[in-house]
Amino acid sequence: MKTVTGKILIGLAVLFVLFLMFRPYVIVPAGHRAVIFNLYRGVLPTQLGEGIHFITPFADRAEFYDARWQTYSISRTSWEGEVKGDDVMRALTSDGQEVSVELSLRFHIDPNNVWRIHKEIGRDYLSKIVRPEIRSLVRVAVAEYPAAKVFSSERRAIQDNIENSLRTRLQRNYVIVDEVLLREVRFSDAFQGAIIQKQISQQNAQRMKYVLEKEQLEKQRKIVLAEGDAAAIRLKGQAIATNPRVVTYEYVQKVAPNIRAIITDGRGVPVPGGAVSVPAR
Repeated sequence: MKTVTGKILIGLAVLFVLFLMFRPYVIVPAGHRAVIFNLYRGVLPTQLGEGIHFITPFADRAEFYDARWQTYSISRTSWEGEVKGDDVMRALTSDGQEVSVELSLRFHIDPNNVWRIHKEIGRDYLSKIVRPEIRSLVRVAVAEYPAAKVFSSERRAIQDNIENSLRTRLQRNYVIVDEVLLREVRFSDAFQGAIIQKQISQQNAQRMKYVLEKEQLEKQRKIVLAEGDAAAIRLKGQAIATNPRVVTYEYVQKVAPNIRAIITDGRGVPVPGGAVSVPAR
């Protein structure tokens, strides 16, 4: 019995060693897919999801693809993006101004068609498909607008245009676009300075328009006040001509509030030298 048990254990150990040597299994990491290439049938029309899967030793070979969100950047920053160094795109606006564009694309591969990517495009789908499409569609989108609008009001429209076009074009190649970020659009220093100066001039013109409108309103206010004063003087003149005692009434209205009585001869308008006032106590 001991001999039989020993042989069984040895046999199991040999099988375990062979299992490790020939690796008849594949472990797919989280967020990845595995494509199986068979020596006899080529790329199998399926992909393996996360976890452990058994394959045919020697005949099957697994190729792994990242199916999570990825970011492809085209930038002037030396350490960023697939292509190191100044990788900024240059495009022409509809009025012939050259602009430099930096862009980031967030995407993921279609997890249900990874085997098609491997068979029809290959692992370098970024350089074969994604990068050329980005550079082509950015130039087309920028060329639809004049430089002044690219600089200011139409930047969001350009970004949406690029995103929609990329989503349609890349989906044909099993790449799903999640978001396009138009990070920077830069003009030549001379043109950018001219645009900024134009904006400053427009702001100054708006400010001057406001000042002129304010002065016009102030002028109208003064005219109204002057017309009111003239009307009041005219009415007072008419009142004095009708009743001379109005002058006395006006004089009394101007007397200080602490004066209780004024002594006068009653024959004319009281004057400081001919009247005596008695302060209130």
